[in-house]
This record gives sequence, structure tokens and C-alpha cells, in this order.
Amino acid sequence: MFDTILIANRGEIACRVMETAQAMGVRCVAVYSDADRQAKHVAMADAAVHIGGAAPAESYLRGDVIIAAALEAGAQAIHPGYGFLSENPDFVEAVEAAGLVFIGPSASAIRKMGLKDAAKALMEEAGVPVVPGYHGAEQAPDFLAERAGEIGYPVLIKAVAGGGGKGMRLVERAADFAAALQSAQGEARTAFGNPDVLIEKYVSQPRHIEVQVFGDGERAVHLFERDCSLQRRHQKVIEEAPAPGMTQEMREAMGAAAVRAAEAIGYKGAGTVEFIVDGSDGLRPDGFWFMEMNTRLQVEHPVTEAITGVDLVAWQLRVAAGEALPAQQEDLSISGHAFEARLYAEDVPKGFLPATGTLTHLAFPGGVRADSGVRTGDEISPWYDPMIAKITVHGDTRAVALRRLSRALAGTQVAGTVTNLAFLGALAGHEGFARGEVDTGLIARDIDGLAAAPTPRALHVAAAAMVVSGLNTAGDAAGFTLWSPLRRAVGLTYGEEALDVSVEVTGPDAQLWNVGGETVVATRAEGQWRLDGAPMPQVALTDETVTVFDRYGIAFGIVDLLARDGASGAAGNAIEAPMPGLVKSISVAAGESVQEGQTLAVLEAMKMEHTLTAARDGMVAEVLVEAGAQVTAGAVLVLLAEDADAG
Repeated sequence: MFDTILIANRGEIACRVMETAQAMGVRCVAVYSDADRQAKHVAMADAAVHIGGAAPAESYLRGDVIIAAALEAGAQAIHPGYGFLSENPDFVEAVEAAGLVFIGPSASAIRKMGLKDAAKALMEEAGVPVVPGYHGAEQAPDFLAERAGEIGYPVLIKAVAGGGGKGMRLVERAADFAAALQSAQGEARTAFGNPDVLIEKYVSQPRHIEVQVFGDGERAVHLFERDCSLQRRHQKVIEEAPAPGMTQEMREAMGAAAVRAAEAIGYKGAGTVEFIVDGSDGLRPDGFWFMEMNTRLQVEHPVTEAITGVDLVAWQLRVAAGEALPAQQEDLSISGHAFEARLYAEDVPKGFLPATGTLTHLAFPGGVRADSGVRTGDEISPWYDPMIAKITVHGDTRAVALRRLSRALAGTQVAGTVTNLAFLGALAGHEGFARGEVDTGLIARDIDGLAAAPTPRALHVAAAAMVVSGLNTAGDAAGFTLWSPLRRAVGLTYGEEALDVSVEVTGPDAQLWNVGGETVVATRAEGQWRLDGAPMPQVALTDETVTVFDRYGIAFGIVDLLARDGASGAAGNAIEAPMPGLVKSISVAAGESVQEGQTLAVLEAMKMEHTLTAARDGMVAEVLVEAGAQVTAGAVLVLLAEDADAG
């Protein structure tokens, strides 16, 4: 076994690898960027090396600097985590050339699975079922249109070097093919530097089921399947293992196909073979097809660990150190059911817009696995993926595990940034999902109900106002006189709405809160406040926000009633950056007329591009930034003329 390894990653990924490696007695070296100097993974490590600027291209993607850091720190091996350099065959070769061990597959295996078209051809040779489609080198638009017609609409256009839904377009009619192709190729060129695409038959009620494999370079085993069908824009949201409705016959067929795929490329380490499954008529052994292979550990690997009892990172370290496969296929079995929910800093009602902020409070309930790379006080950086944690639960049955997931999400507390926690809670309570009726279109079909912001009750407002006013911790006589009750107004907002809140303190242990005409009775007994008879929920307070931990966390803005004024400024005219980022492009100039919905600028942040559009018809008064500028959240990029001045 290795004495020291370097982990070429950050956040929850690096923390997860360290937990196992350190438990095995292995010394762990972390790397960090300017933005991660105080990060959790740096604090956990036995040693840490600074490798560059905040942007990934200046730090976590600098393979030469990372290898030099490993050599200097005395590491024998590098674990890439997942993401960044984990599937870069050139990095693998550079690691090995430096005399180090890469904890993962060979460069050859990664290359064979790196391009979707070549991988599909290889899988066909290995006897793995492949979705009908065209995966060849010819990329002329007319030729591709002909192939799409032969396959039969609807079809999917997919970037051969793609991932995460980038460079992917669904085309339902031949008349739409040319425009969709041009759009997909342009996005693929920008995201991956490779505009080539493949064409596939679109499965109308698709499920995304993947199989965990593990190899030693010659032989492989599978650790059963995960269902990742609950997706938003091709991004996984909640994963589970095993797949609901899976039959033993189909499990054996999928597992055998995944093992053939791994052994065909001499796979070493942990990997995932992803299949698209036709769920329109139950799960059938002839209704699944190879999509791609992820040649790394997956984000959702904890659900596999939960049902098999296997620590996949420990297996990675052992096999990379020269040991044989730790188990044979017959040694592996499924126990119970597991779910994993991905908790992100993102504004769901605003289209899942990634968010930043400082975590003023972060806590998870007992009895759950919470893989996280952040702590209370840490910043959600605009430079990286805004994941806060992966919350994993296990139960004897799917129903029990799902109830535990609901309780875990309800008991998770986050303050300091908006999150998708309420959205996850709504998914966990979705009746169709509870019945196992999952497919990749579920979220899109029911998005209005799932993405709705929680509506605060009067007692939530009262709880927030009590903490803001200090009346929850005041001494016995605070706010109370012998002559008359004390009346006080408290300034709070919820979203854009100013709330009408006031209190009448009738005694040291009694208050009457008026919330928009509704009365909430607050009483204290044995040091515990109760609101309308119910225990007062926990509350977190900062200078600008108060968060009530009920219904997945309800955040209220704090208004200084003495300093408040009615100035509205340039509201409606200013197009602002919703988060810190890089101005990718500006599409208009001063004096130009624009229409509602027209693209004005594109901002790159959180590894995504965000299109900023005009909220109304008008004329551009001023463009305040240039393409290439780095801006902060709230920075005005484009200013429209006042209505009276437009036109």
C-alpha cells in the first residue's frame, strides 16, 4: 500500500477520498487554488500545496504543477477524484512518466471511451447493445440529415466529446434538423473544442440506469445498478440503487454487458457503464442500450457503497497498489435500498440559477451520510461547481429509504445562500416517484409544482421577527412596563415583498405578533418559546438575513426601518450580473433598439453560460462593460433608457 498520495481535486471529492485513505493509514496531500486557501479539504489534509489562481485553468487543470507538487511532497501516487483531470489520458501518461502511479484506468482505456462514436463502435464489437444511430466520421450537414431520416424521428444530436447535456439537441421533425445541428455543433466547439456530433434514435420514455464496474486491468466485476433517471437538463438530481422495477433477468443482462464493456478495454479501477433504458413497457432484457462509460469514480457512488457494503475508494487504492480484485462476482450482493440527493447553492424559482454566498449556518441531521466540502463560514465560490453536499440514506426497502430521505432533507439546515433543498424535498414527496414511476422527463413535466418557492406561514414570520428584534433571548423584564404593553414594528421582506410585522409585548413570557393582520401568540415556558402552541423553529441570523429552519429553510431580508427610503433607482432599466462571472459577450450597443427577451449579454459563471435578456422593449442607453471583463454580482452591464426617452 502507498505511504502518501496526492489528491488532484478539491471540495467534497477530495474530502471523500481523504476519509478513506487516512482511515487506511495513508498520508494525504491536498492541492489548492487561491480561492481555496481556507477550504475544508485543505484543513483535512496531512499536507497541502498551493498550485495557482482561482480559475481551474490556472490551478486544478495544471497537470504539470500537480505532478511537481506530488514529487515534492513525496507521494507515490495521484488520485484524480472525479472531474478536472480524472479522464485526461495525457495527464495519466505524464503521471506515469514521472514515476508515479495513477489511481485509475490506463490512458488507453480512457481514450477508447473518450469519444462517444468510437466507444459505441467498440461496444458493438464487444457484444454490448448500442442505440440505433450514426457514429461515423462524416460530418457534412446533408449527410447527417440523411442518416437522421434513416434512423427515424425523433432523434438526438449529441457531441461526440460531450457531457452534462452540452452539445445535445432533441429533433422531432426533419424541418428542424439543420438549425439544431448548427446549434449543437457550435455549443460543442465552444465547450469541448470539437464540433463533431453523432445521431441517435430518441427513446420516448427513457430511463437512465448505470452499472458500477470495477476491474484490475484484465478481469472485472459489477456492483449492480443505479437509477439516475431523475434529471434536470441532463444533470442528475436524485440517484438511487437498486433501480426500481428491476428484474433479476435484466439485472444479470445489464451487469454482464457492463462487465464485457470493461474487460474489452482492459479497465482498471472504478468505472460506470451508462445505459439508456426504454421504460415504456417495464424493464426488459432487450430494452437497454449503451450510452457511454465514465472512466472514473462517479459522484453518485455512495448509493452503491450503501447497498453493497463496499468502500470503492479503498478498492481503488488496493488495486492501484498492485492487489488483485478484492471480491469475485459471487461474493457481491444487494442489501436494502439507498438514495442520494445533490444539495446545490442554486435559485430554483429563477431557473436553477447557480448562487454564491457565505454559509452562515450548515448542519445535517444524524443518521445520514453527508459528503460535503464546505462548512459553516465557508464561501460558495463562483469559480467552481456550487454543490454543498450529497445527502445519502439507506433503508431495508425503497419505501423506508425514501421516507428517510424526506426526513433527512427536512432536517438539513442551510443559511447564507439560496439552495435547491425545498426542490429536493418536493421530489422526495412526489407521488409518482414514490411509486417508482421514474423517467428522465419527470421533472420537466411537473416543474411548476416542484420548483415553487415555499410560502411562509405567519408563525415563520413571527419567529424571524422575534430573533431580529432580540425578543427571543431578552431578559425577564425586557420590553415590559407596568403602565402599558410595548408595541414595536419589525422590518422584514420575503422575496420582493415587504412584510407588515409588529409585536405587542404583554409580559416577560408573552407576546402577540401581528403578521399582515394575522395574530401569532408567543409564550415561553421552561425557557422554550412556543408559537401558537408549537415549538419555535430554529433560526439563524446575519446582518442582512434571518433564516427560519422549517419547510427546508425560509430566508427573510432584514430592513432597517429608520434607514429605509423609497428610492427605486434604475429598477427595470439596469441589466445586472446575477452572480460574479466573466462577461462572455455583449450583443448590443448604445442607441440600439431592443425587444423584450432579446439577448443583451452572456455571462460565464459556475461552469455555465447565462444569457441576460431585456425585460422590456426599449433603447440601450449605455453599455458599461466589455466582453472579457470580470464582474461582481449586481454589477450593471447594460442600461436601458427611461421609457419616456426610448424611441
